Parts: sequence; structure tokens; C-alpha cells
Amino acid sequence: MSVHDDLTSVQRCLEDLNRSVGRLEKQLGSGGLEMRRVRADADHLRESVALLREAARTGAPGKRPELVTISDDPYDINLWTDTDDEGLGARDRRAP
Repeated sequence: MSVHDDLTSVQRCLEDLNRSVGRLEKQLGSGGLEMRRVRADADHLRESVALLREAARTGAPGKRPELVTISDDPYDINLWTDTDDEGLGARDRRAP
């Protein structure tokens, strides 16, 4: 199965879910917290699948961010000139 076929299948299932949630709302009412949460979750799923469909259409799979290597070498001590020690204040003053 292709990605397009899988997304279409998921879309159909979400449409069925939305119809079922709509029927439940008619029977149970839409004012309860549980029903609002189910409706919100169904809406989030629909939005997420739409984003997946758009990403598949543009052919840009989730790009991984470029990794940045951080050296284990100690920092230059001059970077900390005129800084405050967190919670202690400036170096030339006494802490409360």
C-alpha cells in the first residue's frame, strides 16, 4: 500500500469517527467535559492527518534538524567576567 492509500484509509476512518462522535453528542449532549474532550481529540486527529497529507504531497518528509557538536573543552574563563552567580548575586558582594 502506498502512503496515499494509507492516508485515504485513515481519512475514511476519521470521517466514520466524526459521524459516530456526532451521534454520541446528540444522545449524550455536548456540554459534558468527557464529550468535549472526545470532540477535541477527534478534531486534533483530523488536523494531524491533514498535516500529514500535506507533507506527503510536497514530498518533504520530516526533515531532521542539523546536529551541532558541543565540545567537551572547558569554556574560556573570560566568558564569566562580570556575571552573577545564580542565587548568590555578584562575586564582590555577600549573599543575604
